This record gives sequence, structure tokens and C-alpha cells, in this order.
Amino acid sequence: MDSKELSELRELVEFLKASEIAEFKWTRGEVQLEMKFQSAAPAPGIDMTHLAQLMAHAAPAPVLPAAAAASPAAVESTPAAAPEPSHHIVKSPIVGTFYESPAPGSPPFVKVGDVVEAGQILCIVEAMKLMNEIEADASGEIVERIAQSGQPVEYGQPLFAIRAK
Repeated sequence: MDSKELSELRELVEFLKASEIAEFKWTRGEVQLEMKFQSAAPAPGIDMTHLAQLMAHAAPAPVLPAAAAASPAAVESTPAAAPEPSHHIVKSPIVGTFYESPAPGSPPFVKVGDVVEAGQILCIVEAMKLMNEIEADASGEIVERIAQSGQPVEYGQPLFAIRAK
């Protein structure tokens, strides 16, 4: 581990302590890191966007923070109806901010009713000022956009429901 990576790791540990995260697991290649703190619950005002930025900069691999969910007051979300069991769900591969279009004011990459092919860009998830294009991993019709543009998303959070062709 070089000095830059060590510095980033120190910054991450300090952020986790200050945020009162109870448990954290991280894997990057063959390196695995697991931390458990005495705090039983995350702080109500935890800044998940800052955590996402730290992790996106420190590791391009997916981040799996266990017990690091923000309280309902910290992240606004609208509960989505459960998609049909036959629908394929495209999930966020990273923590970041969901955007449905390539730039403010431009049309979305896809909308409900569009037919997409595997590999087609569906949206962007921004992490640490890096715009990560999220592609369809199945072909079919977009039946629901689950995430809201401009809102934070977690690793594994559903973004779109696709009715397979």
C-alpha cells in the first residue's frame, strides 16, 4: 500500500468514526478490511454522499457498508411499489448520485416504455465527481424507473425494472 492509499484509508477511518457507523466491510482485490466500532447505530445526520465520494476515490470496487443505512430523516426517498417478479431489476453497482440524463435539461437516456438492448446506457451514477454510465444487463422494455434523478443511491439499490423480451 503506497502513501497515497494509506492517507485515503486514514481519511476513511476518521470519517467512519465521526459518522458513528457501527460496522464496515470493504474488499479491493485480495485486500479485505472489516471494522467494527462500539457505536450501536449510525448518526442520524450521516452524509452518505461524502462516504460514497471517499470510497469511490479510495476504491473502484463496489462498497458494501454493513449497518450504514442513513436514517429516514437523512435521506428522502419515496417507497416504490414492488416490481413484478417476472421483471428484471437493474441495480446500482456503486454508491453515488443517480442521474437520468447526461446533462441538466437534456432528455433522459431512457424512459418508461422504451425498449432497450443489453449494454445500452440507462443512466449515470456520479461518485466522487466521476460519472459512471450504468448499462442495461438485459434486453426488454423499461416498465419502471425506480430511482429519482438527483437523489443518492446505495450499492445494490434498484434503479430500473425491465420486462424481458
